[in-house]
Amino acid sequence: MDKQEKVRFTMRISQELLDKLGYIAEYYGRTKNKELEQMILSRIRAFESKHGPISIVKED
Repeated sequence: MDKQEKVRFTMRISQELLDKLGYIAEYYGRTKNKELEQMILSRIRAFESKHGPISIVKED
């Protein structure tokens, strides 16, 4: 994501889930943010593998 615009996204989750995410992130040497990004990318790849590419049309 070198030159792509990054947006801020706020999410509410339980403290337990946040702590577990932190544990996994630390295990892999990532921040919680990067670990969550990797999880999302993995889920998207799995979805697209089964259902085909997702086309996103950007509006100006």
